[in-house]
Amino acid sequence: MTDTTRETDEPSVDQTPAQRQTPDQHRTADQHRTPGQRRSPEQPPSTGRHRPPGPDERGADQHWKVVPATERETERPRGRDLRTNLAINIGRMAASLSQRLGLGSGGMIGGRVALTLQPDLLQRLAAGRRVVMVTGTNGKTTTTQMVAEAMRAQAPAVSNATGANMLDGHVAALLTRLDAPFAALEVDELHLAQVTERFEPAAMLLLNLSRDQLDRVGEVRTVAASLQRALAQAPGAQVIANRDDPNIVFAASDHPNVTWVSGGVRWRDDALNCPRCGSFIGDVDRDWRCQCGLARPAADWTVTDTGVLDAEGTHHELALALPGHVNRVNATFALAAALELGGEEAAALARIRRISQAAGRYDTVRVGGRKVRLLLAKNPASWLEMLDLVSGNDEPLVLVVNSREADGYDVSWLWDVDFEMLRGRPVQVAGDRALDLAVRLRYAQVPATVASTVEVALGGSHGGVPDVIANYTAFRDVLTRSRR
Repeated sequence: MTDTTRETDEPSVDQTPAQRQTPDQHRTADQHRTPGQRRSPEQPPSTGRHRPPGPDERGADQHWKVVPATERETERPRGRDLRTNLAINIGRMAASLSQRLGLGSGGMIGGRVALTLQPDLLQRLAAGRRVVMVTGTNGKTTTTQMVAEAMRAQAPAVSNATGANMLDGHVAALLTRLDAPFAALEVDELHLAQVTERFEPAAMLLLNLSRDQLDRVGEVRTVAASLQRALAQAPGAQVIANRDDPNIVFAASDHPNVTWVSGGVRWRDDALNCPRCGSFIGDVDRDWRCQCGLARPAADWTVTDTGVLDAEGTHHELALALPGHVNRVNATFALAAALELGGEEAAALARIRRISQAAGRYDTVRVGGRKVRLLLAKNPASWLEMLDLVSGNDEPLVLVVNSREADGYDVSWLWDVDFEMLRGRPVQVAGDRALDLAVRLRYAQVPATVASTVEVALGGSHGGVPDVIANYTAFRDVLTRSRR
């Protein structure tokens, strides 16, 4: 039932984000500061409202003059209606109950229940916060954790740390702390447009696009077009995007506020043709330009072997606890976002450097009585990064592949992965699709032993701390068993 009697200063959900918030009407003095500019300690925060003089401030002979109120002055103080409060409280109860009963983390169910009771709850909870949305095929969860930690150097921030990256997960995350001024939210690539229909984030991070779960998500070009629509709905947001991925450049190039990050392209098979006109681009490691005009933009941040260069050529050391080039790229996105939101570089980097695992990724845990390092790989691009990470050591290696709903049922992508870099190295394989994986490895000339479980696979390997590379549900199952 629609509540037609409620009076509030919240924007209409029927308006577009651009209509709901114009720079002159809704931004305070604090929000007009340039990125990195800080308010002096003596300067109080701007509220955008005027305080009438108190009794002691009025002279006895003061003459009053009636002045028409501005639109902003006639608004009532922000408050929540009964329906919204009910949705918040019941959503929190559902999340808590799920945790207590051991049914899950509560990262989805609380938001789902709350949204059922108040369908426009997401935009209500986002109002007044500076929200950073993180999307892309790979690296979302790790980068989101980095962004959240970097923002916590300024003030409290909430995040969907469990990876629940659709609308109900966003609501559940925002419910955890209603007074937090910052939020870092991972969002599924195809759901970003649903987010920007509801509110305009402060910043959006576009990491990369490549083939993933083709039976669920569809082709890369479809996802790129969806991201382009999402950005068009949020013209006032700051976009931080990967300049080396033609699909991301296509999605972001028309946006008025883009910061470009260059980290190189490892997986190229989805970036050989122009996403705008279909023409062959060729070597995307160089400054490519298509005949239709789409071109690789100049970099504002460039990732190096040890850190990152800014647009002026100054080198910033990263020194991360997380391994690999891919995490230097993720950290650069997080640092750029923190600075855009007025953070201090040293404080943001200090928090990013302390991250040693992200929702179990890169963590060392005990499985089957042995210490193992857990790595997540769910599509050809992420498998390439993880195989590159382990190729420099001779630790025992276990590969685990499932094909459940969350993974995508189609595993034909196994033939796109460059398993040949493991040629001659013995590995153990497990999971629902262990036999499919073993066949692929045989053609790559990688000696593989099929095991019925990960624990059996670990029992068949000797010495060192094994690396376990698993796709989504396989990773989740191993992580859950390690915590029992």
